[in-house]
Amino acid sequence: MTISSSLNAGVAGLSSQATRLAAISDNIANSATYGYKRVEADFQSLVISSTGGSYSAGGVRSTTQRLIDERGSLVSTNNATDLAVRGRGMLPVARASEVEVANGDAQMLLTTTGSFRTDDEGRLVTESGLVLLGWPANPDGTVPEFPRDTSDGLEPVQINVNQLTGEPTTEVALGVNLPATETEAGSVGTSQQLSIEYFDNLGKSENLSIEYTPTVPGVGASNEWTMTIADSAQGGTVIGEYTLTFDDARASGGTLLNVATVSGGAYDGVSGSMIVNVAGGPIEVTIGTLGAADGMTQLSNSFAPLSISKDGSPVGNMTSAEVDANGFVHASFDTGITRVIYQVPLVDLPNPNGMVTLDQQTYLPSPGSGSFFLWDAGDGPTGDVVAFAREESATDVAGELTDMIQTQRAYSSNAKVIQTVDEMLQETTNIKR
Repeated sequence: MTISSSLNAGVAGLSSQATRLAAISDNIANSATYGYKRVEADFQSLVISSTGGSYSAGGVRSTTQRLIDERGSLVSTNNATDLAVRGRGMLPVARASEVEVANGDAQMLLTTTGSFRTDDEGRLVTESGLVLLGWPANPDGTVPEFPRDTSDGLEPVQINVNQLTGEPTTEVALGVNLPATETEAGSVGTSQQLSIEYFDNLGKSENLSIEYTPTVPGVGASNEWTMTIADSAQGGTVIGEYTLTFDDARASGGTLLNVATVSGGAYDGVSGSMIVNVAGGPIEVTIGTLGAADGMTQLSNSFAPLSISKDGSPVGNMTSAEVDANGFVHASFDTGITRVIYQVPLVDLPNPNGMVTLDQQTYLPSPGSGSFFLWDAGDGPTGDVVAFAREESATDVAGELTDMIQTQRAYSSNAKVIQTVDEMLQETTNIKR
């Protein structure tokens, strides 16, 4: 019985070392595979209870585990949609074959890196057929709230390079200085003209024509102007008229003292703006708060549009797309604007090593990994998304070769045990002769 158990232990040792060698071989074979996670073999002794003072060898059992939470170093690339996760978290992907069938939602898989490029339909896909998933943004670039404990809201990230887009103007901020000398008695009272381009809902260029007319008093200085706003899209119709009174005190001279609304949207003293309605809808015109020096002013004898800012843009073609550190996919247009079109979340689990390992460095959540949660990149426990980068294999070739030497010696030793048992059994057989 004891000799037989020795033979079984030797066979178990050979099997376990063969398993370890298989893991080492897999690691070395994938030492240049982006995103590869190393496999580790572990051994547990097997103890058989002894009776009658004799000892029975139980041998050894081997188990393997893929260390998904180990990360390789990041290397730079020249492709904007080469993505890698720096830190905790994984990118959601799906098989292109399942996406193309469109038979319900494709199954969400997870990976830590991928070289994504557009296919014939503009989807970001790897050469191995993995489609990047994300939440679609609204037309204004905001991302609505989606459930975080399910993949139901995720869609293939699709970049339409033939897309045209334009943004209507909704805000205009005016920083204009009016000449104080024009509101003094005896001045000519010359009106000042200002034209500001804006873009309507169809991306067409229109103009707000703003006229500043001074109030000339009989004596002294009025420090008062009438601001009239007209819309070119409505044939020059006046859409707002306001009386601006400026302060001439020592500490606050030249700043707005009062704004009286004659027509159009009422002046809001808190925001320093009023709402006027052009042909395509409302536009907020900011002239500054009372007493502030960063909006409309009345100083000296010069008319100076110091700062005029606005939002909106004309129609432009999409030229490129990039993913930022927070997972937002930004589309760039030839008009110089960028717009968020998707958000790619990072998926985190309590036990990443408990996931099911699949082909192409992808993993599937399982009961052993715990429930997943979709985080904004950089939020919670997750790291960030790095564009122009790939994650290298987690294999340390030098370490694997060292383990291979140890495995080879251990295998030889177990083979020697079997050889010795064979010789002992032969001696036992020879006793009968």
